Amino acid sequence: MSSSSPGYQTHQSCVAIRGADDLQIRSLLDRQQYADPHGEAAASGFSAANWPLFGVLWPSSLQLAAHMLTRPLTPGERILEVGCGLALASLVCHRRGDDVTASDAHPLTLNFLAENVLLNDLMPLPYRHGDWAVRPDDAAHDRHQVVDGRYNVIMGSDVLYERDEPGHLAGFIERHACSTAEVIIVDPNRGNRSAFTRRMVAQGFLLNETHLNTPEADGLPYRGRLLRYSRT
Repeated sequence: MSSSSPGYQTHQSCVAIRGADDLQIRSLLDRQQYADPHGEAAASGFSAANWPLFGVLWPSSLQLAAHMLTRPLTPGERILEVGCGLALASLVCHRRGDDVTASDAHPLTLNFLAENVLLNDLMPLPYRHGDWAVRPDDAAHDRHQVVDGRYNVIMGSDVLYERDEPGHLAGFIERHACSTAEVIIVDPNRGNRSAFTRRMVAQGFLLNETHLNTPEADGLPYRGRLLRYSRT
């Protein structure tokens, strides 16, 4: 089912996640969508080419959601999803009772998250603006409710798709990870993985890497890696 919103088209579909009940998800109709009438996305660094990426269902997000279901519920554990996009992993964690916060820098992410929470009859899911390049004292914090505090678990899927020469993502993680923490990244074999790992090791994390070849719930093949960085 598809529908039109101001400047872009959306699609609602039933998304199968291995080990969980299906989710009803509103996403962008395709990667050709673009609408930034007030320039908010451009001001946040989103070009016309990467504007729609937040609103597309990506295979790595399904893999992360399925993996998070295998983790035991831990009382008091705080989880943060970075670059959440449609926030599938956050939604499945939230539905099972985890204390999870979703974050992204795209100006429409919160709108899509709020609608998908309603579509699945869930309680509100905490969301914070998370621009990895923005320091805590940046003026952007006056415009958004931003990620603050520290988390026991930080997770993300396909967040290494762009070169990050300044190390913004690793720096963001360092600012928001507890001294003892786990960082879980599902990566579809991107070339930027090694540079990110070097920065994480410099911050005291150890890497445990697992090759992923488990088909998705819809039977489609997947090739990638589960990167688990731990610091004790």
